[in-house]
Amino acid sequence: MPNQPILRYPHPVLKKVCNLVETIDAPIRSLVDDLLDTMHAGPGSVGVAAPQIGVTLRVCVVDVSANRHGRGNNHGQLCMINPEIVAREGTAIMREGCMSVPDYTGDVERATAITVRFSEPDGSRREIAASGFEAVAIQHEMDHLDGVLFLDRIVSIKTGLFRRKSYA
Repeated sequence: MPNQPILRYPHPVLKKVCNLVETIDAPIRSLVDDLLDTMHAGPGSVGVAAPQIGVTLRVCVVDVSANRHGRGNNHGQLCMINPEIVAREGTAIMREGCMSVPDYTGDVERATAITVRFSEPDGSRREIAASGFEAVAIQHEMDHLDGVLFLDRIVSIKTGLFRRKSYA
């Protein structure tokens, strides 16, 4: 599947609440493939959500296994359809970036551990407990499904928003 262009803020699709996927079929599996290709093509990307490529469905992918922050604590490649967080624990502030807001990073407060339930592209249901960087990445991508960007969650607009220096 082809790498898709990423919509950039302030594109209006990025602020829309996405629709539930009613049926997991070939077009949904193709969307998942597009999201994976787009994630792998992005500089330093650990996730992509459907609205970032213009599709308002509750689908996102996350894989922190190659990132230095997630290498030792991850579930590998996650393809999540209709994900929902069913439990949260702890909080921490972490610097986040986003391909839809490529010129900035920001300090965002997130849960340090979550339990998330979702469907996989084969239709099976899965529930995982994620912590650390993987939990943050999942929350970030799931926010996209609700029309929320990391910019909306910055702890302080005066001291928590930074011009991006690199994608490394």
